[in-house]
Amino acid sequence: MKLGVISDVHANLPALEAVLDDMPEVDELVCLGDIVGYNPYPSECLDLVRGECDVVLQGNHDRDVEDPRQYSRNEQAYKGLELALDELGSDDVEYLVELPEKTELAGGDVLAVHSHPRATDQYVMPDDFPEVKKYLDGYDALLLGHTHFQHEERFNEGLVLNPGSVGQPRDGTSAAYAVIDTETMESELYRTSYDVWETVKKVGEKDLPTETGERLLPDDVISMESKRSRYDRRRGP
Repeated sequence: MKLGVISDVHANLPALEAVLDDMPEVDELVCLGDIVGYNPYPSECLDLVRGECDVVLQGNHDRDVEDPRQYSRNEQAYKGLELALDELGSDDVEYLVELPEKTELAGGDVLAVHSHPRATDQYVMPDDFPEVKKYLDGYDALLLGHTHFQHEERFNEGLVLNPGSVGQPRDGTSAAYAVIDTETMESELYRTSYDVWETVKKVGEKDLPTETGERLLPDDVISMESKRSRYDRRRGP
C-alpha cells in the first residue's frame, strides 16, 4: 500500500493544494496534525484535509484552537489561532479538538503521532531520531511531525520519518511531504514549490503579523529589508 504523509499544513492553502497536486498516486493519505494556525486559510485547509485525508491526527494548534490566549507570548501563533477560531464553525472546532493524538496504520505496522510517541508536544528534531527508535518496538515505522523539519532515518528497528511541513517549513521554503510503501517500508521525501506570494498577500489582507508572511520567503534570495519592502508593496490593494 502506498501511504501519503503530510503534516503541519498551518492554514496555508496554496501550499496544501500544491502538495496534493504534486503527490503521486497513493492508496491512503494521512495528516499528522496542525491543520490550522499561523496562516490565513484555516477554514479552506480544514475542508480540504477532511475531504482528501483518510486519517487525520491532532496537532497542538488543532487542540488549542478553542483557547488562543495560551499562545499570547507568540504573536504569530496567537493571531493565527484567533483567526481560526473566528472563521471556523462550532462543528469545525469540535472536529479539531476531538481528533486523536496518535494511531496505528497499515494493519498495525506503522505508528503515527504528531509530536512525540509518549511526551505530547515535545519536539523530536533530526538529531533526536536515535533516541526515539525504542518506540519502534512492535512497529516497522514511526511517523511524526511538529518540528517542521523533513527527515528520515533507518535503524535495525525500523524507519523513523518526519514528512516536513506543508505550510510553514523551517528547513527551506518549498512545501514538504512523504510517500511510504507499507509493504516494503521504502520511503521517499518530496518537496514542491508553490505561489508563496499568494499566501503572503492574504496574510496582509487578514491583518496577521507581517512576520507570518516573511518567514515563508527564502533567505537566500532576498534580505530581510527586501522582504519587508516587497511584502509592504504586495499587501496593498
